[in-house]
Amino acid sequence: MLDIKYIRENHEEVKRRLLARGDTFGIEQVVRLDEKRRTLIKESESLKEERNRVSREIGRLRKDGRPADTLIEAMQKVAERIRALDDEIASCEARLHSLLLELPNLPHPDVPPGMDATENVVVRTHGIPPEFGFTPKDHAELGEMLDIIDFERAGKLSGARFALMKKEGALLERALINFMLDLHTGEHGYTEVFPPFITRSDTFIGTGQLPKFKEDLFKIDSMDYYLVPTAEVPVTNIHREEILKEDQLPILYTAYTPCFRREAGSYGKETRGLIRVHQFNKVELVMFTTPERSYQELETLTGHAEEVLKRLGLHYRVMALCTGDLGFSAAKTYDIEVWLPSQARYMEISSCSNFDDFQARRALIRYRPRGGGKPGFVHTLNGSGLAVGRTIVAILENFQTEDGSVTIPEALRPYMGGLEKIEKKG
Repeated sequence: MLDIKYIRENHEEVKRRLLARGDTFGIEQVVRLDEKRRTLIKESESLKEERNRVSREIGRLRKDGRPADTLIEAMQKVAERIRALDDEIASCEARLHSLLLELPNLPHPDVPPGMDATENVVVRTHGIPPEFGFTPKDHAELGEMLDIIDFERAGKLSGARFALMKKEGALLERALINFMLDLHTGEHGYTEVFPPFITRSDTFIGTGQLPKFKEDLFKIDSMDYYLVPTAEVPVTNIHREEILKEDQLPILYTAYTPCFRREAGSYGKETRGLIRVHQFNKVELVMFTTPERSYQELETLTGHAEEVLKRLGLHYRVMALCTGDLGFSAAKTYDIEVWLPSQARYMEISSCSNFDDFQARRALIRYRPRGGGKPGFVHTLNGSGLAVGRTIVAILENFQTEDGSVTIPEALRPYMGGLEKIEKKG
């Protein structure tokens, strides 16, 4: 959530930075409503001061045995006006709060300008794409041929955009989760948590999924519960409505959760296989830090996500998202994209973002400075470390051989009982 005081004092700058996203998002309505609220508050406070002054005068008149009926009658009308004003102020504040929840974050000044993904900027690449002496198969064909992914039976169970992992496919899924968690906890200093997969609406408001993206979520009927679309939602809210100590920061959490997303619409080839499904596994990275360190920590967090791909031996690139492609809550984002041989293109496998104090304001997560003083809002960051299903896609496609078998990356072999290759049986 944006700070209304900052909006008020920097109206044109806020408008310009929101316009860089492609729209002003009703900022003028927010400003007008804030001005109306302040005008009403000023009138209400003035009348309350008058009421207090006259009440003291009425008390003196009664003490002296003099009549005060005229003043009492006048104050009854003032009290009615105050009640009406307070009701209008409450309504105005509720509407203003609702509008502020709909406003996206402001892009950081370092974010490259642009209107859509075609204007994102390559920051760096790692490795080189594999070369094949044959036409590489896509992951869905490989998974079915090796009998490790069953889309047909998953469809029977749940419908389109679900997958049934089995045999070495199920083992690979579990191996990747454990490998990622061990790396982030053992070498990168994260504390592992295992959060609920069903959370209340206020946790979604805290991270920015609600109210704007309600249609993208799976809601449980007749209850104030949603299935989590990412571990970002419960993990960021661990410290909701808390005041942390600066000495505690940065706080680093990692978590595995299944993720549930409606993924409405058609995405061509992405509707096939594991790339865009309604349920997938992911290991998430979440940081809480001070404003002074948050952009340094964004580089660190992104590097932690990259390290997973480096250990697996996968070619990837890091993209700085332009203003028009930023997510709703993000101030700055790096997308990590892994190479897909079957389509000769890159696919997003991790999105690493700094949200500044945008989420912290919504969730009321503050910290008390080391030297004392008024608590301030923390900065929150998160990133996929990584999306497991998409990592499987990358492994199957990049490490396939001409006979259709798939070589297991060395880093995963200890997690797969020493298995070096997935081969077709019979």
